[in-house]
Amino acid sequence: MHIAEGFLPAGHAAGWTIAAAPFVVHGARAVVKEVRENPESTLLLGAAGAFTFVLSAIKLPSVTGSSSHPTGTGPGAILFRPPVMALLGTVVLLFQALLLAHGGLTTLGANAFAFAVVGPWAGYGAYRLARAAGAGLLPAVFAAVALADLATYVTTSFQLALAFPDAESGLAGALLKFLGVFAVTQIPLAVGEGLLGVLLFRVLTVNARPELERLGILTPAPVATAAGGAA
Repeated sequence: MHIAEGFLPAGHAAGWTIAAAPFVVHGARAVVKEVRENPESTLLLGAAGAFTFVLSAIKLPSVTGSSSHPTGTGPGAILFRPPVMALLGTVVLLFQALLLAHGGLTTLGANAFAFAVVGPWAGYGAYRLARAAGAGLLPAVFAAVALADLATYVTTSFQLALAFPDAESGLAGALLKFLGVFAVTQIPLAVGEGLLGVLLFRVLTVNARPELERLGILTPAPVATAAGGAA
């Protein structure tokens, strides 16, 4: 997810930036619309961005010599839909590149495409499918958050394989190699992140139920009526 500064060839870096740009622009419009129409969402939007920043800034060493990160984009995608996370995720990556030296400016487009576009859409798709299949909120949240994490790393592996194909086995061989590098730590991380997402939504259902109802995450509770009607 954090491809380092200058690591991608210039053509690949430019291509991924062009691919990510429309999603980020659309996301900016979605954020402006959300804040204008529902100003009470500003605090929860900020919390979603902060959650993503903090969680994705955690750098965990891999036994393969690489490193892995949680992503934190799944909850925001569930709450505000993927377009909003396209902007929030890109802003998170920009600040991490500038302040923490995670990723880079030349690779911002590639990182944003994997982290802020593919991950949120994959997670949101899993959430909607799970809910449509009759799953409860928390199992659907687990599936969404875990898949958002895994989809980000599958996309990053593809980006790296496309830039650096194996000399003998080409793109497919390189993709398997990069997926193997990340899988050792990323699969357990995805499971852990899914469980953290479940814990987060348990807290939100208690402390932010009206907001979840307004966002369509929870069904409003029926209004109790007096027994026997009015006298």
